[in-house]
Amino acid sequence: MKIYTKTGDAGETGLFGGGRIAKDDALVDAYGEVDELNATLGLARTFPLPADLDHFLQRIQDQLFTVGAVLATPPHTKAAAHIPELRPEWVEEMERHIDRYEEELPKMTHFILPGGSPAAAALHLSRTVCRRAERRVVTLLREDKAPPAVAMYLNRLSDLLFVVARLVNFRAGLPDVKWIPEKPTK
Repeated sequence: MKIYTKTGDAGETGLFGGGRIAKDDALVDAYGEVDELNATLGLARTFPLPADLDHFLQRIQDQLFTVGAVLATPPHTKAAAHIPELRPEWVEEMERHIDRYEEELPKMTHFILPGGSPAAAALHLSRTVCRRAERRVVTLLREDKAPPAVAMYLNRLSDLLFVVARLVNFRAGLPDVKWIPEKPTK
């Protein structure tokens, strides 16, 4: 099977389960953002990470593939029956990890800048892409074109990625990169 089909040359793409929509449709934008998020996590995982964090991030990548599939599949189609559902326990698991990781971290007393180790910086990038994906999904929610569980998942994931980025630096013996605002000039 060839990777190129030429069916998108006119600016449309096919949804899983049938139907074609414009490549700049809000739905395509949303699942494209989820795909980009998954790719940034793959990039972050190429840097040295503690094994427990790397394993957990791979699970998140698997889940994100499901999130993208849910967005790309019209509900009530035959194909939708073959797409795994988003599971509420995924959000609960992220919350448990956030709580556990925060117990390991020093209390945050200031705003921090993305940075520190390459892995932490990459995770901060993933966090910002996650927030962008969430914003795209919120647009779809207002139009009843995405399940609320997707927005909840992405919202919690961005929180998790922030904490994991801090944790990666902490475990590497690196401090948070403090934001030092400039004094206003008069």
